[in-house]
Parts: sequence; C-alpha cells; structure tokens
Amino acid sequence: MASTASPPRESDPHSASAKPRPIPDTVDATLGLLTHGRYVADRSLATALFLALRLKRPLFLEGEAGVGKTEIAKVLAETLGRRLVRLQCYEGLDVASAVYEWNYSRQMVEIRLAEAAGDRSRESLGSDIYSERFLVKRPLLHALESDRGASPVLLIDELDRTDEPFEAYLLEVLSDFQITIPELGTLKADEPPIVVITSNRTREIHDALKRRCFYYWVDYPNAARELEILKVKVPSAGAELSRQVVGFVQKLRKVELFKLPGIAETIDWTEALIQLDQVALDPRAVDDTLGVLLKYQDDIAKIRGSEAANLLEQVKSELATVAPG
Repeated sequence: MASTASPPRESDPHSASAKPRPIPDTVDATLGLLTHGRYVADRSLATALFLALRLKRPLFLEGEAGVGKTEIAKVLAETLGRRLVRLQCYEGLDVASAVYEWNYSRQMVEIRLAEAAGDRSRESLGSDIYSERFLVKRPLLHALESDRGASPVLLIDELDRTDEPFEAYLLEVLSDFQITIPELGTLKADEPPIVVITSNRTREIHDALKRRCFYYWVDYPNAARELEILKVKVPSAGAELSRQVVGFVQKLRKVELFKLPGIAETIDWTEALIQLDQVALDPRAVDDTLGVLLKYQDDIAKIRGSEAANLLEQVKSELATVAPG
C-alpha cells in the first residue's frame, strides 16, 4: 500500500506464533495459500509467486499505489508462519538505517571503563568493541537470520523511493544473501529469506537489480475480481452497495485523474459507506465521501457534483440490465 516517506521499520520483534510451514509445491497450492490469507489473486500472480518461492528468487512487484503489492508479503508471512522483516524505503535511506550501525555510546563507555581499569591493550580493546554485542542490527541484517529453522519474509517496500546508490548496495544482498561488515567480515544467510520487493514506479529500477528477481505487474482488478475482493474484505457490505461501489470505482479509473483509486480505497470507501448506514449509493453520499476515495483536491473538485451524478447514473443503468451474480 502507498505511504509517505518515513524512516524504515525494523524487523518485527515478535516471530510468527504459528509453526513454520513448507513452501507450496504446486501453483494451485500457492493460490490456495493466498486464498487462505484472504488475498484474492489471479492465477498468473500465484504462478510468479510459486516460481519465486521454489527457485528462491526475489519477487519484484510493480504497480500503482494501493493495488495490494505490500499485502502479498504480509499474507506470505502469516500463512507460512514466518517472521516478517519490513524495510520501508525513503529518499536518503542509508546503510546505517537499513543494514547495521555500531552502538557508539556503548563503545565509548567500554573504552572509558577499560582505560580506568588499565587491564586491556589497545589491540584487544579494539577487537572487543567491534564485536557483535555492540552491533545494532537493522532490517536487512535481521533478514539473514533464520527463526525456528525457517527463513523470514523480507519486504523491501517502495524501493523506487530510495536513491540509486542504495539500490546498488542491494545487489550483494540479493545476489548472495550476504552482507559484508568490514570489522567483522561477511555474514551469510544459512537459508535465503523470502524476498518481496515493491515499487510504485515513481522512477525506473536499474536492470541489474531486476535481473536478480522474478517480475510481476500488479494491475487494477476488473469488476468481477474487485467485487470478489470486497466480499472477502468487507463481508458486511450488502450486494447492491458492493456492486454499485465497484461499478463507480471502475468508471473513475477511466477518468483522467492525478491519482486513480486503488483497491485499498475501494475497501475504505465501502467501510465508510457502511458506517453511514448506506445500503446503496446516491449523489449526496458520493459527494460527501469522495475524500475517502480520492486523495487530491483537484480530483475531488473534478468529480464532485454533476460528474459524480452522471457516473452514478451510468452505473445504475448498467447494473439494471445485469442480473446480480
């Protein structure tokens, strides 16, 4: 899902409570895994995910914000019983925030204590303060550590927000699943993590990184699939309201807007309409809640009023000719 630039989130401190489960051995089993996690997916997505899991390659998911890219990693961690390690990317992300840094304050305390005691040489002190007990691990380093014999799911979210130098740094991690720390040497994963990389395509990702991944474009769903998603995510929504919401959103995606509504907005809008006790759409309800569906004032101003009423009239007219499925 889309989010504003923010500092990276480190590895989740808790491990998944469920016992780690094996990787699916067929495309159908992978599709069933996603379904079990309440993720409605095309078979083509399940195929790409199956291949990435079986061949231990990162899965690179590209698409517009709000189409469900991030959710795939979360569902994988939940259904496979793996720890989720999330690196939220942003402009200026560096090694200290994403990989590791030294705990300089603790190192200084150790140096002062050693000087006061006078019982260690400079060489032994240098070796001691650059040991793992002074190492602050960040998400990428955490991702190399197995938990209960199973590798975690590493989510590198919105990679397109980072700078190209950091993207280049990832090549070593994604090629050999290892990280080199000058003071300690090279740390390598016993078992490669399950890697999901997402991009909203605000800039192009370099070919060298893409070559290390399996690629899949996550598109907006068609009306039938979006209706199926609503049934799973918002089961309390009435059939008529769901059909009208999906029809209206599908129409909106054909309008030239600064930011088209994603699946996340469809779900949020449906939940908002339920809170307002709407069992069907009407022009006033649409106008009053456009801020849930659209995120830019220019887009809201363009749709509110006669344009929204016209789109809604088209939706209701088309639905009247189609028997509910």
